[in-house]
Amino acid sequence: MDKKHNKQASAGANDSFSGNDVEINDVDNVDLQQEETEAAKEMAEEAMDKSDALQKELDDTKAQLEKEKKEYLFLMAEFDNFRKRTVREKSEIIKNGAENALKGILPIVDDFERSLQAINENSDASSIKEGVELIYNKFIKYLEQNGVKAINSEPGSDFDTELHEAVTAFPVDDESKKGKVIDTIQKGYMINDKVLRHAKVVVGQ
Repeated sequence: MDKKHNKQASAGANDSFSGNDVEINDVDNVDLQQEETEAAKEMAEEAMDKSDALQKELDDTKAQLEKEKKEYLFLMAEFDNFRKRTVREKSEIIKNGAENALKGILPIVDDFERSLQAINENSDASSIKEGVELIYNKFIKYLEQNGVKAINSEPGSDFDTELHEAVTAFPVDDESKKGKVIDTIQKGYMINDKVLRHAKVVVGQ
């Protein structure tokens, strides 16, 4: 009788302990689930924050790009206007320059016409020569006023390939004349220190 009672008591105690173990395991599972939920929630919030930050950065980048695009288009328009204005001004300068140059020649043309009329009315060669010389000197002065001057190609001057064009070479016995200008076939001219036409010369060899 006592042994049977002890077995029942022991069985009841084991059942009691088993029940407690189940309750403890349930509590642990609930705590673990809560921790996982909290961790998942934190990760979701962190991901959301990163997503918001990336979206803000993307929006800022788009705004900056749009701003730079507008500035670029504005600069391109300004440059195009500047280019057109420069071309127009350059064209006007060339046109006005040619106009002024030709206008300055007209008085010399008038002198030539008067000279031709005088030649028909007067057969005095000396007076005709004097008139032509006056017109020539007047024209040379006009050229100088506009920056045009003759290149030095006097006999004995040094031959310079930058200024002279050797038409032919002439053998010379005098060593001092070698590499020097012997004669000028056609005069050369410069305009504002730039060669307008090379002087054609004969060079000593």
